[in-house]
Amino acid sequence: MQVGTQFTGTLAAGATGRWFTHSWPADWHVAWTFMPTTPRPGAAQLDWDVEVERATGSTVTYWLTVTNLSAAALDFEGRYAVLN
Repeated sequence: MQVGTQFTGTLAAGATGRWFTHSWPADWHVAWTFMPTTPRPGAAQLDWDVEVERATGSTVTYWLTVTNLSAAALDFEGRYAVLN
């Protein structure tokens, strides 16, 4: 399994941001997670959604929407795992 951090981001309190990452091999099964790097104990901090675009016959683009659920700005990592 291949894992890594594709990007880092910052969101203001209650904000939503959208990122994309392109040219991933279409035959890979990629799982996305988002991890806060700014500690804020007591409640969930992030929610996210992943959408997929078949960009070419052999590549895909992932559209990643991330929402800060907390009442303070936070930093996070966009992480991936290639499962096959």
